[in-house]
Amino acid sequence: MTDDVPEDGAWRRGGTPMQVTSTVEGSRAVVTASGELDVATAPELRAYLHKVVDDGATTLVVDLSDVGFLDSTTLGVLISVHKRLAESGGLVELVIPHARLLRIFQITGLDRVFTIHSSLTGAAAQ
Repeated sequence: MTDDVPEDGAWRRGGTPMQVTSTVEGSRAVVTASGELDVATAPELRAYLHKVVDDGATTLVVDLSDVGFLDSTTLGVLISVHKRLAESGGLVELVIPHARLLRIFQITGLDRVFTIHSSLTGAAAQ
């Protein structure tokens, strides 16, 4: 990982591609991730999400609609950002339209930690 976190970025480590983009409206940021979120890409994802928070976002909507794979390292990244924002009254919401990814959050009980929406439109309505 480089010391600089790009505004929008695409990373590939060990053959694992990931792309992350964001849009910010006031203190609400929508971060869209695509590709594979795993141990190889987790450091970049963590740095990206923390930079968005450092830049002033207090509500973070992480759109996982285009994520093909997600592992426990990525869950740890999401939990760490959630804890950081919760300490200051902020929150992390997730967009998970696919049952296979949603199942991971249900099995781990994280569906009770995060507000989960089935679409970005649903998250915008909040």
